[in-house]
Formats: sequence, C-alpha cells, structure tokens
Amino acid sequence: MDTIHSYQIGNATVTRVTELILPEIPADYLFPDRDRSVLTDARPHWIGSENTSDDGQNVALSVHSWIVQIGGKTLLIDTGAGNGKNRPLNPVFNQLETPYLSRLAAAGVRPADIDLVLITHLHVDHVGWNTVLAGDRWVPTFPNAQYVFSAPEYQFYANEEHVQTPSAGIFADSVQPIVDAGQAVLIDASHQQPVEGFTFHQTKGHSFDHLSISLESAGKLALFSGDVMHHPVQVAEPDWNSVFCEFQDDARRSRHWALNFAANNHATFFSSHFPGTSVGVVERDGTGFNWIPR
Repeated sequence: MDTIHSYQIGNATVTRVTELILPEIPADYLFPDRDRSVLTDARPHWIGSENTSDDGQNVALSVHSWIVQIGGKTLLIDTGAGNGKNRPLNPVFNQLETPYLSRLAAAGVRPADIDLVLITHLHVDHVGWNTVLAGDRWVPTFPNAQYVFSAPEYQFYANEEHVQTPSAGIFADSVQPIVDAGQAVLIDASHQQPVEGFTFHQTKGHSFDHLSISLESAGKLALFSGDVMHHPVQVAEPDWNSVFCEFQDDARRSRHWALNFAANNHATFFSSHFPGTSVGVVERDGTGFNWIPR
C-alpha cells in the first residue's frame, strides 16, 4: 500500500487515505465505448504501468478518501466502501475487512477528530465508511462530524427503483443511519454553500446530483472531482464515459467542465480513483488536455 503523502493547498494540508487498489479492471468493461488503440498504439505519455497493463487490456483503479486539515478543522472527502457491508451484487466490495481506520490513524487522524465529512455522491464506494457496526446497528463512524451531501441526490436514490445494482444496499447501512442520527446536512448546491472555503459544484452525470468540490485557500485552488473521471486516460478522452455513469450526456458535459475548470484556474486536481498519486495538474494541449501527475 502507498506511503502517506500530503499536499499543500494554501493553508490546507491534503492527505490521501487508501482503502483498496483494484489492479486489473478490464478496460473494455470500464469503458464500453473506448477506442482500443488509445491504450495500446496511441497511449498518452502520462499513462504508465501503474495505470494500465502493457497490452492496454486492463486498467488499475484506487478507492480512497482525502483528509483536508485547515483552520483547526479536519474534513474527510468521501468514505470508500466500508467494512462488513453486505454487497452480494457487487463482489468487489462485499464484506470487506480492510485496515482503513488504521491508515487514517497513521495519517494522524482518529474518527472522533473529523469535523466534517463531504460526500461527492451516493454510490457504494463513496459512502461505506460513513458507518460502522455497533452490535446489530449501523452507527456513524465519525461521531462528532456533520456529513454534507446533496439533498436532490438523497431524495432521488431514496427511491429504490433509482438505485443501480452496484450500489444496492447502501441506503440501509451507510446513508439513512446518518440521517437518523441527526448528523446529515442535506444541501442544494444551486443555492447553498455551507462550508467556508469550499464550493460544491453540481456535476450531474455519473450520478443524479453528483458534486465536485473546490477548495480555495491563500490564493491556491484545488478540485476534488469525485467520479467525474475514473482514470487518467479520460483527460485525453473526455468523451469516454465509465460503465457506471448513469446519465451519459450529462457525464460528458461535467467531465469537460471539470477539465476546463482545472486548466483555467491552475487548480490541483484530486481524483477519486486514479492510481498512482491520484493528484495532478491539467494543462491545455491544443484542443485537448494533458495530465501532469504530482
């Protein structure tokens, strides 16, 4: 597992906490409409062995959270898949037992230290550590935290007919217990921005009301993109949707928005699933973009 590495964004310190590395995801599965030559004959120069197999048939993904420490506050952006969650329809995340909390501690943070949990969207691998099992009940992992997430997204996925198979079960064990505990702050990002220094951007597509989150501190800017992109090849191919993008046209628009936002504002880009560092800078290259890992 990767060593702890922190980044400075103005007065904020940002640290990755890794839950899982998924080293062999078939590229044809993740990107159903991909051009096979892009990961073989025409591979972008920033796609190394940590990203993609030599033959381009498999890609690697990471599942992780971001700790942000600023102004005496500790925030956590997204919470991974969680331990002990019953996911029979999604074997990759079924009944996991990972040392996620130990890795959090190795970064100097205990669950009680978290003041705010910011959630980009309500999918299986972004809400799992919202809760832990206490006896026969799922209770908030972070007892002193407020959990901030989209009210429209919550209302949409509260209808089980809208929940896609990979995320089946998350409401019962990872979302509703937060609401029932009174620790949820449900927002409409079109007119609510409740966290100083952070802006929630509506980037619909991967999910119903997916939120990307920017942080501004001391003249520096970061973008926590959520699942607008899954893999660095999408910097070169922003029209490639993942198999998990629920609203295809919106997903493409949001991906282009995120790349333009990052390039226009010289923002450090913190991804949710890129392997390697997961952090980089987006620069323009003619009509497209380059990815420079950090």
